[in-house]
Amino acid sequence: MTQPLRTRLTRRSEPGWRPGQPLCYHQYVQVPRGLTRDRLAVIAALAAPLALSAILVPFRASFPNTDAALALLLVVVAVAANGYRLAGFLAALSAAVWFDFFLTRPYERFSITRQADIETTVLLLIIGAAVTELAVWGRRQHAAASRRAGYLDGINAAAQAVASGGSPSKLIDQVSGQLCDLLSLQSCRFQYGKAGLGKPARLLQDGRVAAEHHTWDVAAEALPHDIDIELLVENGGVLQGRFLMRASPQARPSLEQRLVAIAFADQVGAALVGSHPVDL
Repeated sequence: MTQPLRTRLTRRSEPGWRPGQPLCYHQYVQVPRGLTRDRLAVIAALAAPLALSAILVPFRASFPNTDAALALLLVVVAVAANGYRLAGFLAALSAAVWFDFFLTRPYERFSITRQADIETTVLLLIIGAAVTELAVWGRRQHAAASRRAGYLDGINAAAQAVASGGSPSKLIDQVSGQLCDLLSLQSCRFQYGKAGLGKPARLLQDGRVAAEHHTWDVAAEALPHDIDIELLVENGGVLQGRFLMRASPQARPSLEQRLVAIAFADQVGAALVGSHPVDL
């Protein structure tokens, strides 16, 4: 007999989970090691312009300081390419400060007397900030592409499980866990052949979350966490069951994530066609 009720809690309740361990929205999306990389970028932002400026000091009388500014700008670009805004801004500021101190007259003083040097210093700051913003945008695009690839991998894995004729109960367990990660849920359980019982909110096919008298703006209000949310599992308009979910406080899954959750439910609906579990 197929088990009628299956529950999958979030990673916080799984054996081996430790406080501070990163959680991902989806088991197929790798958690980036951005914390260490960003810290290194901040260190480089502070140290690299200083080091380069000090190296150029013995030669500062033999070349225009605009050439030194270009060399410092390369350092700023290298740091900003990491895509961490704070590091990029610090690198631009550090380059401007040490350019002023070491490479403009009067040397070893935080003052600038020539108009051209003032303009060069300002350009260092402006170009550094602009490059940083471009790098931040690129990092966000890369992260979004990585998430989408993870979602597609998850949907493909569920589709393969359906096509191979595997156990629907195993697929339900798998999808329950994916929904917990994807939507930041406290819990998720599956119920066969039920819909609307208990008057929960409902995740609709267009990604909206609605109850009888209210529709949630998930981006502004977050998912309701004090009531259940149901996600219907259907195939060809025939009800197979529902995932009954309880959101974590302040959970704000994007519309894209909610639509992916609906796609997972559709895969479960396809797997349950022809199965007749007993609802206890």
